[in-house]
Amino acid sequence: MEIDKITHEIIGAAMHVHTALGPGLLESVYETCLKHELTKHGFKVESQLWLPVRYDGIKMESGYKIDLLVEGMEQILAIHKAQTLSYLKLGGYPVGLLINFNVVHLRDGIKRFINQPKVPPCPLRPSVVI
Repeated sequence: MEIDKITHEIIGAAMHVHTALGPGLLESVYETCLKHELTKHGFKVESQLWLPVRYDGIKMESGYKIDLLVEGMEQILAIHKAQTLSYLKLGGYPVGLLINFNVVHLRDGIKRFINQPKVPPCPLRPSVVI
């Protein structure tokens, strides 16, 4: 499935969750519900995935963890954008979505990031980070 179609379906699932639950809940609630919704749509979804750092040709375990990047915050700050871009770069992922459920209209809380990876993505991981 092409990246644009995948991100379209992820955004649709996030909107479905947001419509059902509304804004203001804990991040973990949205993460669990979005994971469930994406699984229903046939996606293989992993949560709380550790992201290793490659340095000097060595894969090193570090403190980075990809949850679903469903942030429970008032707004998406520059640091969250930088963190998402770092996850894409370190993991070699081509695209990522940063979703803020704490908005009235979810379309206002979705940011899409594109990465031109130098390292091909691991075949065991999904090609879209959320």
